[in-house]
Amino acid sequence: MAENNEENYWTERYQQQQTGWDIGYPSTPIKTYVEQLKNKQIKILIPGAGNAHEATFLHQNGFKNVHILDISVLPLKDLKKKNPDFPQEHLHHEDFFEHVVGQYDLILEQTFFCSFVPTNENRRHYAQHMAQLLKKNGKLVGLWFSFPLTGDMEKRPFGGDKKSYENYLSPFFEIQTFETAYNSIPERAGNELFGIFIKK
Repeated sequence: MAENNEENYWTERYQQQQTGWDIGYPSTPIKTYVEQLKNKQIKILIPGAGNAHEATFLHQNGFKNVHILDISVLPLKDLKKKNPDFPQEHLHHEDFFEHVVGQYDLILEQTFFCSFVPTNENRRHYAQHMAQLLKKNGKLVGLWFSFPLTGDMEKRPFGGDKKSYENYLSPFFEIQTFETAYNSIPERAGNELFGIFIKK
């Protein structure tokens, strides 16, 4: 994979342990959703996975087809070290927008959307590519930050609001639910939207 500015940026964040978004365990809303899934054979992708606590939780609970993707190789190596039996071929060191491996049943969004420079082009491209990666009727499920988007193009995570997210996603997805998460961790209470979107 070619070196690029985004890869360097995120690798430096991991090296310097500037990972304030990482709460150290699976986020409660996603964990609660995963716990009610019955079919452990479904193909799941976690893009921008970082330290991928959700992937570890899924793997340890018998889900056989969990894939994680990150633009930096460091968190992928770390996950493999913590979970030696995690399939190497399910670790994807790639740019999300270049990922074309398979069609997924479920994509878990752990505030990945909010890591991109928030141009209209980037946000539209995100929504379109998420849909392309899913099977028909596949689901995009997870968390989006709900706080104002400033004009600062450097300070991540970038914010947004329910209406703007819906505008990007609705051309490609039916909205099953998209509301303020009722079970966020205390530090994020009121600042996360939990959504379930079904590919059209």
